[in-house]
Amino acid sequence: MSGKARERFNRQEKAFERRDRMLDNRRTEDRATVEEVFDQSTRMVLFKFLNSGVLSEVSGVVSAGKEARVYWGKTKTGEERAVKIYLTSSAEFKKGMMMYIEGDYRFKNIKRDTRSLISTWAQKEFRNLDDAHKAKVRVPKPIAVERNIVIMEFIGKNGISAPSLKEISPEEPLKIYKQLLTFMKRLYQKAGLVHGDLSEYNLMMWKGKLVMFDMSQSVPTSHPLAQFLLMRDIENVNRFFSRQGIEVFPNEEIYKKVTGNVKA
Repeated sequence: MSGKARERFNRQEKAFERRDRMLDNRRTEDRATVEEVFDQSTRMVLFKFLNSGVLSEVSGVVSAGKEARVYWGKTKTGEERAVKIYLTSSAEFKKGMMMYIEGDYRFKNIKRDTRSLISTWAQKEFRNLDDAHKAKVRVPKPIAVERNIVIMEFIGKNGISAPSLKEISPEEPLKIYKQLLTFMKRLYQKAGLVHGDLSEYNLMMWKGKLVMFDMSQSVPTSHPLAQFLLMRDIENVNRFFSRQGIEVFPNEEIYKKVTGNVKA
């Protein structure tokens, strides 16, 4: 077997393993977890989406974290959707989100109770995805948002999400690296945003193209933490692609290209 053929085989094998793990997760999700996610308020919003035709069905878990769970949904015409439900019971999550909300001119006079904060967080992710999409940054296209639920384009097929760069190394790392720097520049200069948590965990490969996701923490370029978060994103990106064996650009040079300014 040639090197390329072996690499393709290994990628396919990993895809099957990921599918099996996800199916196992769906089968073993216990009642307590379901009740934690689908409280009465969340059920009402989900029923509204189902009744209005935004969704026709919602299936098992695609991914699960401390802050949110993503479910696989479909429309009547068979289009796949990612249904992201933020957990209203996550007190730890509440503590961490304020640093990204405070200083964001788009969200002022926010109530500090948990449900209000999580609703703001969901609105924030929807707005960030929408602005990024309009700036021609490849992200999951946002479809709808209400309270703690964000519905967006599903990146993947048949309920199996596209792999992240953490899970699968890009075949052409230099090409993907340059594409990512272009996305960062568009995000900053056209959408007026900094991702804020950019790494191999929040970048997917789908049909040979890069997709940026998980943008709830993204902040406007006017945010007090924007420049710090941008430099952290640049460092994370360069660290990952250096490990892929390519010669990366200096951090300061990337900063200048992304922002159009020399870092103070």
